[in-house]
Amino acid sequence: MLSRVADSLYWMSRYLERAEHTARLLGVGLTHMLDQAPQSASTRWLRLLAARHISPPHNGPVGAYEITRLMTFDTDQPSSIVNCIMRARENARQVREQISSEMWEQLNRLYLNVRSANIASIWQDEPIEFFQSVKDGAHLFQGVTDATMTHDEGWDFIQIGRYLERAVATALLLDVHFLPYLKQDELQAKLDLIDWIGLLKCATSFESYCRIYSADVHPEQIAELLLLSGESPRSVRFAVGRIQNGLEAIARITGSRLGTRAERLAGRLYAALDYGQVEEIMAEDMHAYLENVQRQCAAIHTAIYEAYVIYSAEAALAI
Repeated sequence: MLSRVADSLYWMSRYLERAEHTARLLGVGLTHMLDQAPQSASTRWLRLLAARHISPPHNGPVGAYEITRLMTFDTDQPSSIVNCIMRARENARQVREQISSEMWEQLNRLYLNVRSANIASIWQDEPIEFFQSVKDGAHLFQGVTDATMTHDEGWDFIQIGRYLERAVATALLLDVHFLPYLKQDELQAKLDLIDWIGLLKCATSFESYCRIYSADVHPEQIAELLLLSGESPRSVRFAVGRIQNGLEAIARITGSRLGTRAERLAGRLYAALDYGQVEEIMAEDMHAYLENVQRQCAAIHTAIYEAYVIYSAEAALAI
């Protein structure tokens, strides 16, 4: 596969996953406005911005309307939903011959949906429904991809992009929630139940949590589910496992050993998560642990690029 094709498929998938994740965070944030005290609203919106590495507005209030506009329609914000979907569509356009017609049509529908909207129109109607339509559009694209695209190395690059983005996003989401929790006494942290429920819903894992642990919410069990679970599709361990599988599949299909370093890095991270114990992680330094997960994901991304996108001709011929 040409390096430009691998690059476009990989980033198309990452941008769509990023847009879907941001839409989910905003949907949960707006839904929980009805349950939160006005004095805690600003803190929760700032936490949501931190979960996407977005700086708060320099001037003006930190409120639901402004943050929704910033994270959804601000074309100067690289991580906004509109920008992510535009970039996903542009990457898909560059490899139009490599994807199915159904994939292109679904992505185009999602693009037209967000481009035809603006903050004034969705705020006046129903913003939560708009974000649900973004999530539905991304999920439909994933389903169409699995059903209509040949499961070759191109499909594997799509899976790797999706799950690498998801692993980083979940680790960061956990970090911004647990950092203040670990700095305060346990009694005070337990009072803020809405934050923990919101975290689970941001990871579409509330029902899974209740089924596994019961409806009694405990931060330690949330961390175990979203970080170390091998069954939850939103957990970091699950995502890293899919990255490792994808890299191994590409190596088998292509017969190349260019991605050996990326496979090794993914395998090392998966082994650490596979044998990790949430009690030990939280007792030592969970913030440092989650930052290390994000750094290792960045190293995997770099290794993938060096192996499949920016590799030299001499390196390819040497294999």
